[in-house]
Amino acid sequence: MDIFKFGGASVKDAAGVKNLANIVHDYKKGNLLIVISAMGKITNRLEDLTYAYLSKNDEAHAVFEEIKHFHFSIIDELFQGQHHPVYDDVANTFVEIEWLIEDEPDHNADYIYDQIVSIGEIVSTKIVAAWLNETGNKTLWADARNYIQTDNTYKEGKVDWVKTNQIIQKDLKPLLTDNIVVTQGFIGGTSENYTTTLGREGSDYSAAIFASCLDAAGLTIWKDVPGVLNADPKWFDETELIAQLSYHDAIELTYYGATVIHPKTIKPLQNKGIPLFVRSFIQPEGSGTAITKENNPLPVPSFIFKVNQALISIFPKDYSFIIEENLSNIFELFHTHKIKINTMLNSAISFSVSIDDHPVQIEKLINDLSEEFTVKYNKGLELVTIRYYNQQTIDRVSIDKDILLEVKSRHTCQMVMKNKSSSK
Repeated sequence: MDIFKFGGASVKDAAGVKNLANIVHDYKKGNLLIVISAMGKITNRLEDLTYAYLSKNDEAHAVFEEIKHFHFSIIDELFQGQHHPVYDDVANTFVEIEWLIEDEPDHNADYIYDQIVSIGEIVSTKIVAAWLNETGNKTLWADARNYIQTDNTYKEGKVDWVKTNQIIQKDLKPLLTDNIVVTQGFIGGTSENYTTTLGREGSDYSAAIFASCLDAAGLTIWKDVPGVLNADPKWFDETELIAQLSYHDAIELTYYGATVIHPKTIKPLQNKGIPLFVRSFIQPEGSGTAITKENNPLPVPSFIFKVNQALISIFPKDYSFIIEENLSNIFELFHTHKIKINTMLNSAISFSVSIDDHPVQIEKLINDLSEEFTVKYNKGLELVTIRYYNQQTIDRVSIDKDILLEVKSRHTCQMVMKNKSSSK
């Protein structure tokens, strides 16, 4: 049994859905579960709809009409205007949003977010499943909310692994005996049958959950790149494909911000020794990247860029040492404000971190920190992480830059930098 995961870019239009069907048709190995994201950038538009509704903005209905039109246009192109049952199926799904946005907003914004944004995955999988059946691939649609069980932490649902594994083994596995099964990424369900989401870009994680619980032979993530590259092509003119990657290095790269794989994806696969393949849906004949337990070092240095960074430096007001008690209080505040630290460095009387620049959250964090500490910060920075670095690679990325913070370990170098032209 294998798991395929297709992201939004692979099903952004009718041509993408047809290409997916061709890839599936060429798969001859046996049982197959397909995990699919929302189409194109629809998750972003559903977020816009959510925030417009919560703020009682008149734009909510216009955004909703745009979302419906986008999906029905794809259905029209696939089925050439024939009244296929998928029209009614998708229309009935959208009714769930219509009912919700007619009411006054619930006080729990995260709950509302999950109920609305999750519809993107439901609709995309209904369309893809219908097209697979239309093209001769015997397919069943399955609702991931019935299988991936979480707590009630909306927007960041925590998986109940024991319950999830039991349900998948009992109810989902038998469906795969004679069928291709299409299900959703990103979403789960609570014991009260409410929808949760697993965090932005969480479809990779969903696929890994299914792979682990089904003891799959492998998980293939289909991307618009040939595999895992040693740098993002938007930052480097020349990149190299990494043909083989260890679980360890994959976890390190995703932790530091590599976007080709969701950070939570690797652990469930590593625990079961399930290989992960990253391949191109544009060139499906390519070999891509295999991520396995083979612990070979990367053949080339890898670069990860994170822009729009803020550097926060925290000092005790009385020049006492930064000790464990201080750090405990500091980390508690970062956790309270849901701010992820991308890199950190402490000295005797300071603690500095680089974080994504979310102005509202940062302002609240600094206000709380300032009650006990002196806080300084810089914005408009970039964080560069180099895995398997050397001085040449450091020099390559730091031309015309001022390095404000540098952290090195045996294999990894991280630098927070800004352009010299913007230095003060």
